[in-house]
Amino acid sequence: MKYRLTISVWGICVLLAGCDAKTQCEVVDRPETGKRSTLYTGNRAPLVSSQFVKLPAGSIRPDGWVKKMLELQRDGLCGHLGEISAWLDKKNNAWLSRDGKGSHGWEEVPYWLKGYGDLAYLLGDEAMIRETQTWIEAVLNSQREDGYFGPWVEKKGRPDLWGNMIMLWCLQSYYEYTDDPRVIPFMTRYFRWQMQFDESLFLKDYWENSRAGDNLYSVYWLYNLTGDAFLLDLGEKIHRNTADWMQRDNLPNWHNVNIAQSFREPATYYLQSHDSLHLQASYNNFHLVRRLYGQVPGGMFGADENARQGYHDPRQGVETCGMVEQMASDEILLRITGDPFWADHCETVAFNTYPASMMPDLRALRYLTSPNMVASDDKNHHPGIDNRGAMLMMNPFSSRCCQHNHTQGWPYYAENLWQATPDNGLLAALYAGSTVSARVGKGETVRLEQTTHYPFDETVRITVRESGGTVFPLYLRVPAWCREATATVTGVRGETTTVRAGASRYIRICRRWSAGDVVELSLPMHLSVDTWPQNGHSVSVNYGPLTFSLRIAENYIRKNTLETVLWDSGWQETADPSQWPSQEIQPASPWNYGLLLAAAPETSFELVRKDWPIDDMPFTAASVPWTLKAKGARIPEWTIDEHGLCAFVPQSPVTTAEPVEDLTLLPMGAARLRISAFPTVK
Repeated sequence: MKYRLTISVWGICVLLAGCDAKTQCEVVDRPETGKRSTLYTGNRAPLVSSQFVKLPAGSIRPDGWVKKMLELQRDGLCGHLGEISAWLDKKNNAWLSRDGKGSHGWEEVPYWLKGYGDLAYLLGDEAMIRETQTWIEAVLNSQREDGYFGPWVEKKGRPDLWGNMIMLWCLQSYYEYTDDPRVIPFMTRYFRWQMQFDESLFLKDYWENSRAGDNLYSVYWLYNLTGDAFLLDLGEKIHRNTADWMQRDNLPNWHNVNIAQSFREPATYYLQSHDSLHLQASYNNFHLVRRLYGQVPGGMFGADENARQGYHDPRQGVETCGMVEQMASDEILLRITGDPFWADHCETVAFNTYPASMMPDLRALRYLTSPNMVASDDKNHHPGIDNRGAMLMMNPFSSRCCQHNHTQGWPYYAENLWQATPDNGLLAALYAGSTVSARVGKGETVRLEQTTHYPFDETVRITVRESGGTVFPLYLRVPAWCREATATVTGVRGETTTVRAGASRYIRICRRWSAGDVVELSLPMHLSVDTWPQNGHSVSVNYGPLTFSLRIAENYIRKNTLETVLWDSGWQETADPSQWPSQEIQPASPWNYGLLLAAAPETSFELVRKDWPIDDMPFTAASVPWTLKAKGARIPEWTIDEHGLCAFVPQSPVTTAEPVEDLTLLPMGAARLRISAFPTVK
């Protein structure tokens, strides 16, 4: 898979040594990293300089469909999980106990809280902020004299540190939002405890060993604030006791969430080691799993829970946990590397895979979602998929992991729409309607408003709402799928400047910005067809960043939530399952079609545009604003197999006697049932 495409610049603005008087534009591969931001906390020496710096929680206010997703989370499962989940029951909860004792207290609370708290900060929801504070206060009050905090989950005579790793991320967001002075000494004491902990017992359990890159990330976060030298020693200790994610042709384990979350550990450690082999290892991990199991559309890979040899068809799925962890990894790697590839990939998962893992109202989710999925039910599909049980059912009470961990997906995405740059500027990293308030230049605060329906829009408009004549650089990412982007700057005095750039680059615009200045970024989209040789030479169809699926009529069947839960689910006694129904989805139209392609495949499709949905929710079959017209024919021998799954995709091209029909394709993120990897027909 290619992740870098360098092409020439067609137009360029006036270039000056400084940009006080006139606009300076250039097209760059990376921001200037010879400088370190004086306004936000980036990497402190000797860590590798930050390419981009995450803005503090609360700096960005999303709008449009991203805001809609956050509001649906608030009103849906995420916002009410504290009333449903047995693991969030406050009664006898070890996370609320000063001595770390209770009947329950592991990963579920911090999994949920890392999304719930950041959602509260993004929406400015006071009730949610108070609820977040309840848990944070309990955590801060749980620290022992030796520095350990939270529940003591003992395994084979040693504490399991995995739950604490997640809670540290909750504390980091909380600190960014509140500047609470208790957080820094609290984390320092805990990391001193880790530093003194017997190394022969350190990070030896499966989960903490695989995912200790999250712990390492928090150590560097604190080091950047305090500069305490022992933290770098701790970084070395964590890395040498973490699972080996440096193998050339293998991974330490093939659990899908571990891969999506942990493949970036070597790149995180690269910040300290400065060894490019560590950085390259994360790229290698990413491409290795996709070479073996990721020859499918949507950005993920077919592992079910654990990848197995011979199971790489697009009917294999990935956990909802894996999707949100992959998005978080992409966001972090964008900051570490500056490579726009990671932003592109984050969008691929966010637009095409993640939305369909949940009901449109975000009140239920399923454990596994796949690119080719023609039934979503409570049946046991093992061994067709790796897991046993109702893994394909939309159920709000399932399970211990995805039920809680899904909450981070859209909040973290929203918090990464904008980034600070090391030259005291701003980057529009992930395009979506939003407003950012940030310090730039010499410390002045500006407010920029982004207006767009992207990815259902080829134009992004950025308006300076507050500036005061501030000089700073603004970076715009050009996605890999865009052959030529055009940015036009129109000043309040009517002057206009234009720059064009090719794929996988950044447009850098530096000027003295005034309130009312406008940047209009044009990202022309085009049709493309990908072929997946490993899976029968099946094909997928894209328009810009969107991948399309066959429109299958979806028949929703309400079921008893308590009868369709996974084996590890738990719910509170007062939870009302009648208010939280589970949903089976069955196909109400044929799905076994192959596509008829012209010699130039991209000419086989026609884009149809509809009005933007009034409710700002584009990821449903009824409201999606773009569809494609296509032609295809049914393949009668492609049927449901003995495991209740669509059979392996047939080898293309397929000979069929069935008549050619007009087909409608819709973005796969809006399709809870879908065929996204198609055979072709003669």
